[in-house]
Amino acid sequence: MYNSKSSLLLLLFLINSFIFFCNADSGTKCSNTSSLIGFESNFTMVQHQLRGHFKILDDCSFQVSRFDMLSGSSDVVFWGAVAVDFSNITRGFPISDHCLNQTTYKNASFSIQLLPNVTWDQIKVLSVWDVTTLSDFGHLTLPTNGSDLYPGRVHTMFDNCKNLSGNYRVRWSLNVEDNWIEIGLEAATKTMNYMAFGWANPNRTKELMLGADIAVAAFTEEGKPFVDDFYITSYSECMLHGKDGSAVGVCPDVVYENTTNGMTLNNTKLVYGHRRDGVSFIRFRKPLNSWDGKYDLPVNPTEEMTVIWALGLMKPPDTIRPYYLPQNHGGPMMVAYGHLRLNVSENVDDCFGPLDADDKQDQDLIIASAKVPLVVTTGEALHYPNPPNPSKVLYINKKEAPVLRVERGVPVKFSVQTGHDVALYITSDYLGGNATLRNATETIYSGGPEAEGVMASPYELVWAPDRNTPDQVFYQSLYQPKMGWRVEVVDGGLSDMYNNSVFLDDQQVTFFWTVSKDSISIAARGEKKSGYLAIAFGGEMVNSYAYVGWIDNAGKGRLNTYWIDGKDASNVHLTNENLTHVRCKSENGIITFEFTRPFNPSCSSHDKKKECKNILDPTTPLRVVWAMGAKWSEHLSERNMHSVTSQRPVRVMLLRGSSEAEQDLRPVLAVHGFMMFLAWGILLPGGILAARYLKHVKGDGWYQIHVYLQYSGLAIILLAVLFAVAELHGFFVSSLHVKFGIAAIFCACVQPVNAYLRPKKPDHGVEASSNRIIWEYFHVIVGRGAIVVGIAALFTGMKHLGERYKGENVHGLSWALIIWFLIGALLVIYLEYRERQRRRDRFLGRGNWVLGNVEEDDSVDLLNPHHASARTGSQNSGLMEVQLEPLSR
Repeated sequence: MYNSKSSLLLLLFLINSFIFFCNADSGTKCSNTSSLIGFESNFTMVQHQLRGHFKILDDCSFQVSRFDMLSGSSDVVFWGAVAVDFSNITRGFPISDHCLNQTTYKNASFSIQLLPNVTWDQIKVLSVWDVTTLSDFGHLTLPTNGSDLYPGRVHTMFDNCKNLSGNYRVRWSLNVEDNWIEIGLEAATKTMNYMAFGWANPNRTKELMLGADIAVAAFTEEGKPFVDDFYITSYSECMLHGKDGSAVGVCPDVVYENTTNGMTLNNTKLVYGHRRDGVSFIRFRKPLNSWDGKYDLPVNPTEEMTVIWALGLMKPPDTIRPYYLPQNHGGPMMVAYGHLRLNVSENVDDCFGPLDADDKQDQDLIIASAKVPLVVTTGEALHYPNPPNPSKVLYINKKEAPVLRVERGVPVKFSVQTGHDVALYITSDYLGGNATLRNATETIYSGGPEAEGVMASPYELVWAPDRNTPDQVFYQSLYQPKMGWRVEVVDGGLSDMYNNSVFLDDQQVTFFWTVSKDSISIAARGEKKSGYLAIAFGGEMVNSYAYVGWIDNAGKGRLNTYWIDGKDASNVHLTNENLTHVRCKSENGIITFEFTRPFNPSCSSHDKKKECKNILDPTTPLRVVWAMGAKWSEHLSERNMHSVTSQRPVRVMLLRGSSEAEQDLRPVLAVHGFMMFLAWGILLPGGILAARYLKHVKGDGWYQIHVYLQYSGLAIILLAVLFAVAELHGFFVSSLHVKFGIAAIFCACVQPVNAYLRPKKPDHGVEASSNRIIWEYFHVIVGRGAIVVGIAALFTGMKHLGERYKGENVHGLSWALIIWFLIGALLVIYLEYRERQRRRDRFLGRGNWVLGNVEEDDSVDLLNPHHASARTGSQNSGLMEVQLEPLSR
């Protein structure tokens, strides 16, 4: 028993010693020489709902009590400066190593130790300061030598506070001797809402609003606070009767009677008001016992009385009723209105912590439009959202530092009229003013030194936020920090954010893309509800690279990449592709995901990962398929495999920049191919064969066949080219097929010109001229060369067809084409054999007759067969001459 007591006493001693040494200054004792010791003051609220009481304890410490503050960043500290203006306070210094770390303080009390090198003489202004955003949450001013140690009153601090509802409070301080009560109404409510508070008629036990004397506080459209004295005669908005001009309803006292005995009836006096962090605060004073006994109720400070309150929308003045009038509060009791018993002389403080509004943004919101320019000017800082700030700030469309909302993919046009000393730019930096001067990094999205102008000569700045622009950026001045404010970047339509789009198979999935220099940005959106959405690059899901987007159990969008080499769940292999700017969301069950990936994966030459082979070539069509299902998870099973999938791949032409996909072989392109086969496979070769092997036929039939077949083939070729160009919306020379085709068409078009320029054939027995010989060689070589190149174009066209559309019958058509030309080659060999046999027989004198004049005169115009017919007819008008001679060439 004794040993237990001894151990307990020893433990208590050690704990007390530990607490003593933790609270003591680390080896340094504070003196008490400063004249500021004992000085007390309250913090002036600037933002973050900061309140608190301050007291100097000694030369190196101070105490903070009744401290409220909404959480800030991780760099909120106590800060010292020589003055509260923007230039001086931003050049201040931390006075303690105590950080107010991302915590909401609720009626807290604590003591703070100054840094060893800091004294009270150095501090003229003490602030709660956010180092990251250069923000003053609240401050107080210390007296200088010889000045009064009693500071001025801080308007946000009161002796008492009572919660009226979850987002509405009343604060008050009482002065019975001087017959007044100061009331502070504080509510997390909208800017144009009113706050009403007052005393009910003590003679009423129900319908407490009737005969009540209330104060209604609110803000004007310009943000100025006001308070009016109201008297309630009925449950209705204030109305005036036309006959006698009497008022009824919830009306200001001055509506009933403007003056009584020459004194105004509005007995409430505005003291102070502000809007901070989505919270309205208005302080006013009213007498406990007013000289107006008709519309004001006396307040007994020592008795418990019934008070009523309400929140609602304030109606601004108009030409009929030139007063701000509260509208029906609506809403449930104890949320939008209520009553309670209150004795104002009793000390009450049940307001624990600051009010935290859901919407803390009070600045005007401007939504940018692609058609209307935003006029940027400068003006006086009146309600800048992030104090401290310069005296001059940026205005957009005559609104002070508004929140600007833009859509990705929609260009924003600024008309910069800020003067030559203010240059506008869009930056990732919270403060602006050229972050490099603060040794900080920033991303500049638009603007710069050149973006400055005046009204007479504005500068036009166009900024097009894209899908990679962050959700929040800032418009600022390049030369002066904290002149601008936030830009909210929201998703527009996917069609605005991406250059191209196309429906995939069955029009169940829309595919979007934008091609950059080394990467491609892709989005996919389902057109019906599903648990997940997948797209894959390949002819089908098997042997493809897939991208799957889904929403997990925590409600977070996920996107994974896979290699699929079979139809079972075990054949779906997770890969690790280098994706950036990944997003996935579900709206009403519709899955949409986005990502950016490089064309060539960043893999080493020895890397054998599957994803390293997922190379995209923007010059070739991309085959895309899709799948949907009810559920996706990291560990797949047969249950969560897809329930619906595309029936066939879609061909997406990435570089074309148009919203179209290549699906099946198009009929027009099929006609193009058939016409080219008809020209290069039948007509043109037939014309050559006629000129080569039909000259033994009587008359000029060979010539007419030759000309007609060549002209017909050339016309069909040109028509087929026009069909292809019209169907493909352009003439593209990227493929080998098109290059062979151009060469073949050029050679074919040269032949008619060559025939027209043909030199005259010499008379029989006369040696041919050199021009004639050159022409004959050129005509034969070009014609036969055109056929060879044309046949090559046919085969490369079949190859292009197979690569482009993966037609099932492409290989069969290719073999049919090969067999056709083999048959043609055999026919040429046979005809050439017969021709050589005929020559040999004639040389040996055998009786092979040649009908007509075998010494054909090709001096006639080959392009005009009528001339040739006339010439032949004239020659044959006489007696027919039968002769035997070798068929000379």
